[in-house]
Amino acid sequence: MKLQAAVQAAFAPEGVLARTLPGFRSRPGQIEMAQAVAQTIADGGVLVVEAGTGVGKTLAYVVPALLGGEKVLFSTATKALQEQLFLRDIPRLVQALGFPVRVALLKGRSSYLCAQRLQGARQAHQNLDSPDLRLLARIEDWALSTVSGDMAEVAELDERSAVMALVTSTRDNCLGSGCPQIRNCHTNLARQEAMKADLVVVNHHLFFADLGVRASGVAELLPSVTTVVFDEAHQLNDIGVQFFARQWSTGQMLSLARELAEQSSGVARGMVDWLGLQADLTASVQGFKALFASHHPQSNLAWNEEAPEGVLPQAWHAAVQPCLQALSAASAAVRAVDELGPAFSVLAERCDTLLHTLQSFTADAPQEQVRWVNLGAQVQLFQSPLTIAEPMRALARPDAAPGTQPKSWIFTSATLGTDAQLGWFVDACGLEGARVLRVASPFDYAVQAALYVPRDFPRPQDAAHSAAVASLAAQGASALGGRTMVLTTTTRAMRTVAEALRQHFVAAGLATEVLLQGQAPKRELVDRFVAASAADQRAQGGCVLVATASFWEGIDIAGDALQLLVIDKLPFAPPDDPLVQARAAAQDAGGGSAFKNVHLPQAAIALKQGAGRLIRSETDRGILVVCDVRLAQMGYGKKLLQSLPPMRRLDDAQAWLEALSDLSADPDLPF
Repeated sequence: MKLQAAVQAAFAPEGVLARTLPGFRSRPGQIEMAQAVAQTIADGGVLVVEAGTGVGKTLAYVVPALLGGEKVLFSTATKALQEQLFLRDIPRLVQALGFPVRVALLKGRSSYLCAQRLQGARQAHQNLDSPDLRLLARIEDWALSTVSGDMAEVAELDERSAVMALVTSTRDNCLGSGCPQIRNCHTNLARQEAMKADLVVVNHHLFFADLGVRASGVAELLPSVTTVVFDEAHQLNDIGVQFFARQWSTGQMLSLARELAEQSSGVARGMVDWLGLQADLTASVQGFKALFASHHPQSNLAWNEEAPEGVLPQAWHAAVQPCLQALSAASAAVRAVDELGPAFSVLAERCDTLLHTLQSFTADAPQEQVRWVNLGAQVQLFQSPLTIAEPMRALARPDAAPGTQPKSWIFTSATLGTDAQLGWFVDACGLEGARVLRVASPFDYAVQAALYVPRDFPRPQDAAHSAAVASLAAQGASALGGRTMVLTTTTRAMRTVAEALRQHFVAAGLATEVLLQGQAPKRELVDRFVAASAADQRAQGGCVLVATASFWEGIDIAGDALQLLVIDKLPFAPPDDPLVQARAAAQDAGGGSAFKNVHLPQAAIALKQGAGRLIRSETDRGILVVCDVRLAQMGYGKKLLQSLPPMRRLDDAQAWLEALSDLSADPDLPF
């Protein structure tokens, strides 16, 4: 009760937060959530909170954690929120409350400079072009002064750069305790800081990866932590199954082959036929990839029998066998020279891991596991559990001995389910019996926002659909001077809509800029989009941002920069998504409804996430357009509409045009 009283006082209208945080407003929903978090921290147990947009959930879990005075682990779905918590939110609350606490940021090893690999990076200079060489020189200069070794400090470094792989390590190539640079290891130093800190900020990927391999410090941290808080928890199940999955790929084979070939010019040159090993691995990969040459690229193949769909069992085994032989030969050869140093022991373990993983794919899949093949730039084999329910039950169990596991587990997001018990999230994460709380958004959606579902519109599967989406978005953007974002469900639709928008604006003689996801980093695109909403830029036509995938969530554009959000289709999962197929099959087998219990809730969550990009503050105004007639015509449309905020409906094209006119006339007034 003491912690709850302290939290109540902190959030009071005249409390410490109101006195020290500019713009702070006491919100009933935020206080309700903060009190629930405080009770869970004090008493232990599991709390699941769906906090609508604008509740201010970050303050609602960080403040009780600070006031509780014990060690807390925060986990987020994205590095962006992870860094926001560490660099902005927690420091300002620490200052506001006046608590002297130690805060640490912990990322995966591939996010930190590896001093050992940096030493050898210059040897790869013959494979680098001039820009990469300049970037490498910049990293070498930075390495002399950095304390954290966090590669995010090098602003000009893109995570996709070839240089990144040269100067960071992975679990496969890390030399561990045998590394000559172990005392200068930034990853180890970050772990040590985390062990000493009061508050530690990680991300879901690191959390689950570490539970699987015990390699990044989280597993060692957990016994010392009293509370774990998962923000953006709606992504927890999908991220978790990735790390509890078994995976093998032709890309891993080719990477190993390159590393073996590099030994031909190192300390073991002449001791092993390194180039021969490379040739055998490469040839086996080429034969394996040829097995899928007739299949459609960029697709998933179901795998419910002895061999993947569309592949004969004898052809499957004939393609796998050379890969197994090449890996076995590579392992034996490397182990014959592993006395030369730890790098060879690590390389041998890598061979063995790939060998044993591929061998496992020649046996039957375990019960409650799904297998599939992903065809892209490489061929990837996957075997995954359907959910993270079992491992999460083992973690968040109430009967854990003191000091062996955290006593309090808190899960929160703006979207966690479609029913009162948030079954979509709770069941998948094995949290049956958890306390469930739903806190509504404080925004007045009926005044601030309108929803338009055009009735006379091509159906989603029609060839003319994307062009119609572009035409409607162009109509809105022309009236508003830009300030429009289009979210699509596929990359193909995104490109089609963007090109159609460009053609429309050129034909209309407008200078409206069309930004496309992928043409620049996410943050840069958002910054350019916001800058284009300035009055002088709007007069020139403003800007339209067209995006898919990651832009459906995590984008926070408050104010009048975004006033029209267009969603092209209802975001049902792709028909070849193997996990969704397997979950649906499990529902059908158990007598349930796959559509009702799998497909519909998933679409509702995604739709709610996308719609949440529009209204981000109490003063925002905007129109949401969903260009999918199924939302108005199909029976399940009512269920999906219930998942959206209670916006007022625009019934026809005339109401849509009037709302645009009102919004463009004065974006700060009701419309």
